[in-house]
Amino acid sequence: MAEIKVLFLGSGTSTGVPMIGCDCDTCISKNPKDKRLRSSVLLRWSDGDTVRNVLIDTSTDLRQQSLANNLRRIDSVLFTHAHADHIHGIDELRSFNFIQKEFIPCYGSGHTLSRIRSMFDYIFSDSEVGGGKPRLTLHPVSGDFELFGKMVETLPAMHGKLEVFGYRVGPLAYITDCNYIPDATLKKMEGVKLLVIGAVQIEKHVTHFKVDEAIEISRRVGAEKTYLTHLNHQIKDDVVTARLPENISLAYDGLEESVKF
Repeated sequence: MAEIKVLFLGSGTSTGVPMIGCDCDTCISKNPKDKRLRSSVLLRWSDGDTVRNVLIDTSTDLRQQSLANNLRRIDSVLFTHAHADHIHGIDELRSFNFIQKEFIPCYGSGHTLSRIRSMFDYIFSDSEVGGGKPRLTLHPVSGDFELFGKMVETLPAMHGKLEVFGYRVGPLAYITDCNYIPDATLKKMEGVKLLVIGAVQIEKHVTHFKVDEAIEISRRVGAEKTYLTHLNHQIKDDVVTARLPENISLAYDGLEESVKF
């Protein structure tokens, strides 16, 4: 029986929680589950005799996340989109290059990778030669692709007017930063055992699902278990957890879950 593990490196929205300058109940909470770095997960699965570490997004907090979780290797990166909180930790990948002594392959939509190439042009140019920049290869994808013995399904969705990608690997789907998922993508998400989905706050948001909308998506695709992530400071762990359905939980930094198939 195969297994995929997911480690939540960060479960917070773009500002993180606590938010700078805020004294709300969540931001001053002593509950460690209310301390949220920017959203990212690490997927682990076996590729023959080798365990592969696949990172989804290089969050602004990647260095802190890597140290906190003793990460020593990144085999590949899947990018969801090119907003700052999801890509601004990209330079930290060079530490893994130092260890691994090889390029790290990165996947995402053509638009996302084009934005990354433009925003971090020093990485991909011939200037600044030396060990001071990440060694990455960019692989644009528009549909499903194979990675380390597993089929990775792309899950296109809309984040306001921007198309973003979620990803499904076997029984696990990860999709965040969206407020609309088309029917074709919902079809690809049906029957997942573990769903990780963004739910930024309690109230309606213009580019993100709120909690109730994310719960409805979980119900529509028939997810056995769901974690809500990309949470802002409207969401106080103990208060919101008490009102969630039995099979739905709030993600928190450092949480590790596994799913067999």
